[in-house]
Amino acid sequence: MQALNATIQTLTAHSSVRDFTDEPVDEKIIEQLLEVARSASSTCFLQVTTIIRITDKELKARLAELCGPQPHIARAPEFWVFCADLHRNMELLGKADTGWMEQLVYGCTDTAIAAQNVFAALESLGLGGVYAGGLRNGIEQVDKLLKLPQLVFPVFGLAFGHPATRNEQKPRLPLSVTVCENAYAEPDHEVIEAYDNRMRSYYANRSVNPKNRGWIDDIGRILLSERRKFMRQYLNAKGFGIK
Repeated sequence: MQALNATIQTLTAHSSVRDFTDEPVDEKIIEQLLEVARSASSTCFLQVTTIIRITDKELKARLAELCGPQPHIARAPEFWVFCADLHRNMELLGKADTGWMEQLVYGCTDTAIAAQNVFAALESLGLGGVYAGGLRNGIEQVDKLLKLPQLVFPVFGLAFGHPATRNEQKPRLPLSVTVCENAYAEPDHEVIEAYDNRMRSYYANRSVNPKNRGWIDDIGRILLSERRKFMRQYLNAKGFGIK
């Protein structure tokens, strides 16, 4: 079997980092990461992503509170907010036909692609980070703090820096479950159960925040109750998904 190249090794070794040293990220690296984001694929080359780099410590601390709270965000040397942004294009055209659900979809997907480019790049440089979807917990307050105009909303944040410690890598679902050929195939429940047992062992034995539950327990906590009931109202008010 051919050896993995450096890019694939970086991608397959991914793990979240929430514990950072005080060392700042060099500005030359910041410039490189921003170029990486700018180089990401874009639907019809519409370029509908905006990054807001949070350098104000008080603002970063407030955003960390709204995320959960998640104190590691306040401690991270860098915190970037990735926004879906149709406002810029609308301002250029004046008569853009906005409000379509498809625009919401490609706004989110393009923003996620740009962010993942950044994440892969920063890990390749020995840095570490973690996404902050919790930014949507207080999305209206985040919106006001960041002074976002119509047709711009924060999809998630990314906290990163030099790792003080790295989390152990979480086992992923087997490819036999997540990859199908030619048509969708229902997952094998025995394979899922075996994976759930692996995750239960991982959680019980990991060095940071061990816990006694499996993967199915975790997804149940999220999917068996409605979350962020305010999202549709917020997005509609911002001009997304109303058609």
